[in-house]
Amino acid sequence: MATESDVLDALKTIMDPELGVNVVDLGLIYDVDIRDDEAFIRMTLTSVGCPIGSSLAEGVRSGALNTPGLKDAHVELVYEPAWTPDRISDSARAQLGWK
Repeated sequence: MATESDVLDALKTIMDPELGVNVVDLGLIYDVDIRDDEAFIRMTLTSVGCPIGSSLAEGVRSGALNTPGLKDAHVELVYEPAWTPDRISDSARAQLGWK
């Protein structure tokens, strides 16, 4: 059976095309819930009007489906709480050249 950690590992292959940082380290993934062989993923975007929002969400869905043991994935875009740069991981900060 797939775990949350398995899905998050799979999602680390999905990059934000503008920043070149994966969606997990960027802090866009808020929650992963596994029920049987399905993943339910809550994610956000760096801004509400992000023009690539739907394609990024579809990329997250496709990436999650690369997790062994999953048969389906559902992605819900949410905007509460609002994303802030505080959500970026230390490794992504280093990749971006932030201190």
